[in-house]
Amino acid sequence: MGHLKQRNLITARERLRDQVAHALRAALISGELRPGEVYSAPGLAEDFGISATPVREAMLDLAREGLVEPVRNKGFRVTEVNERDLDQYTEIRTLIEVPMVGRITRSASVEDLQALRPVAEEIVRAACDHDLIGYLEADRQFHLSLLALAGNDRLVETVGDLRKRSRLYGLTALDERDQLIPSAEEHIELLDLMVAGDAKGAEKCMARHLGHVRSLWAEGAQEKEGRPAGRATGRRLGATR
Repeated sequence: MGHLKQRNLITARERLRDQVAHALRAALISGELRPGEVYSAPGLAEDFGISATPVREAMLDLAREGLVEPVRNKGFRVTEVNERDLDQYTEIRTLIEVPMVGRITRSASVEDLQALRPVAEEIVRAACDHDLIGYLEADRQFHLSLLALAGNDRLVETVGDLRKRSRLYGLTALDERDQLIPSAEEHIELLDLMVAGDAKGAEKCMARHLGHVRSLWAEGAQEKEGRPAGRATGRRLGATR
């Protein structure tokens, strides 16, 4: 029984690490953790109200994804994403997702496509409610679930990794001006085209959507310059001073 209890403790710790990693990714996406700044595991742990160990483990997970980099005796620096990076990420996603949308339109059942409608509607609802984290999570679920209909797990992993690396940080100002809503509504437009069997129309919609997202990245990055990002806490999360 002792071994079983120990195994349960390990599982619980791994689950906490995953939860912390998810929360940190959300903070990166929303801009609460700012590019170029160094954050310590103890400082972040204090914000979460937990010990530093699962936070440090979660940050190491993010380092392996290229989202942060270790800084000796200080913590972790959030990696900066420049315009060239964003252009390259968008180009790769376009090469993958546009033709895949056409292929999925031709092969997927209407029932499988319609199953994604509540997620598409959740994206719009979150954008209208200014729920930035909910918006980004629903957006991630929609795109990856849609690609999963092609049956290629490695392709889904690749796009998921690209999304993590691009991060979509700095979108708070755009959210405040309701500029995320048109992008959100494109998911429903895309789904309608796919359900109707319009593969070419769906490909064009996806290409336009990815270009729209890229322009939002650029605008969001410009808006965040010189102003605090994120509304989740009154101070910057765990920043070293």
